Amino acid sequence: MRAALWLISLFSLAVAAAWLAWHNNGTVTFFLMPYRVDFSLNLVLLMLGLVVLVVVLAQQALSALLSLPKQAQRWRLQQKERAAHAALLESISNFMAGRFLRARKSAQAALDKEARLKDAGLELDHAVALRTVAHIMVAESAHALQDRDVRQTHLQEALDAAKEGQSSERQALTEGAQLRAARWLLDDRDAAGSLSLLKSLPSALGRRMVAMRMQLKAARLAGQPAQALDTAVLLAKHRAFTPATADSLVRGLILEWLSHLHDPESVQRMWLNLTLAQRAMPDLAAEIALRFVALGGSVALAKPWLQPLWAPLQSPQAKWTPDQLARMVQAMEACLTDAQAADARQWLARVEAAQQAQPQDARLQYLAGMVCLRHQLWGKAQSLLSQSVKGLQTPALKRKAWCALAELAEQRQEPAAAAAAWKQAALVSQS
Repeated sequence: MRAALWLISLFSLAVAAAWLAWHNNGTVTFFLMPYRVDFSLNLVLLMLGLVVLVVVLAQQALSALLSLPKQAQRWRLQQKERAAHAALLESISNFMAGRFLRARKSAQAALDKEARLKDAGLELDHAVALRTVAHIMVAESAHALQDRDVRQTHLQEALDAAKEGQSSERQALTEGAQLRAARWLLDDRDAAGSLSLLKSLPSALGRRMVAMRMQLKAARLAGQPAQALDTAVLLAKHRAFTPATADSLVRGLILEWLSHLHDPESVQRMWLNLTLAQRAMPDLAAEIALRFVALGGSVALAKPWLQPLWAPLQSPQAKWTPDQLARMVQAMEACLTDAQAADARQWLARVEAAQQAQPQDARLQYLAGMVCLRHQLWGKAQSLLSQSVKGLQTPALKRKAWCALAELAEQRQEPAAAAAAWKQAALVSQS
C-alpha cells in the first residue's frame, strides 16, 4: 500500500513538473558587457539542481574518505569481538558435551581476547557480561575436573567482574555466580557451607525455585530435617513437585526428623509444629505417637493424636499398606493401655463397636482383644485374640497376640496351652 502511494505521488509530481515546464515561458538574461546572454528559466533551474547534486555527492564522498580509518578500526573491533564471543560459545558447547578441558581452554581464550582488546583501549559493548560468563565457564569446567583452586579463583574473578556492570546486569551476573557457588559446595558435600551461602543471598533470590531446591538438598545432607521440611512445603506450594511426589517427600522428611528426636518433649514440640494437614496423615500420626510413648511420653497427651487413625482402621483403603495399618494398630494399642483413664470405657466401646461392624478383620480383632485384656475382660480377650492369630499377617502383631494368649493361659493355670502359645510366639519371631 505504501509503495503504491509513493508511486502515485511521484507520478503526480512528474506530471506537475512537466506541465509547469511546458507552460513556463520565462527567461533569464545575463549581461556580460558588451554581451547579452538569454537562457530559458527551465534550463537555469535544471543546472542549479545539477550543481546542488554535485556538491552533495562530493561532500558525501569526502566524508566517506575521511571516515575510512574509523571504519577500518570498527571492522577490526567487530572481528575481534566475534572471535571472543565465538570462543565463549565454543566453551559452552564443549561443556555441554562433557569435554571439560576443551571448555576451560576455550573460555580462557575468550578471556585472553577480551583482555587484549581492553589493553588496546577497545571496550566491547558487552565486555562485563562476556568476562563474567567466561570466568564462570572456567570455574564450571574446573569444578567438573575437581580442580577446586582454579574454581575458587575464577569464581572470585567472576564476582569482581560482575561488579563493573550496570545495576540490572550486575545483579543478574552476581546472583548467577552465587547460585553456582552454592551448588558446587553441595556437590562437594559441604552442606553447612552451601546453607550458609544460600542464607546470605537476598530474600528474593532465596525464594526462587532453584535456590529452594538446593536448600532442600543441603538441609537434608546437613541433618536438618526440620528446615528441609519447611523448604519442601514451600516447594510443594509452588508446585515444584507432583502431588504424589510432594506427599511422599513430606512424609519422608517428617519421619527423618522424628528419628533425630530422643526425648518426649522434642517429639511433642515437633507435633505442635506440624500443619493440620500433616497431623491428619494417619501413618505419620501413628509413628509419632509410638515414638512419643516409647520415649516415656504421657499416654494421655498422645491419645488425642490418634484421631486420624480411626477412619483408616475402620475402613482400610487400598493406599495403606499392611505394615502401615499394623503400625496404626500398634499406636492405638500403645495409647489405650491405661484402663483407669477417664475416657477408657468410651474407647473400649468404640473399639468393640468397630470390631463388631467388621467381625472378620483380624487387625480389629487383635486391637479389641488387647483393649479387653487391659480392662481385665479375660474371656472376651481370649476369644478375640484366638480369632485374630488366624488372620494376622504382620509378624509383630501376631507375636504379641500369641504372647498375650500365653499369659492368659498361665492365669488360667493351663500350662499346656501356655507352652503351646509361647511356642507359636517363638516360631513367629524366628520366621
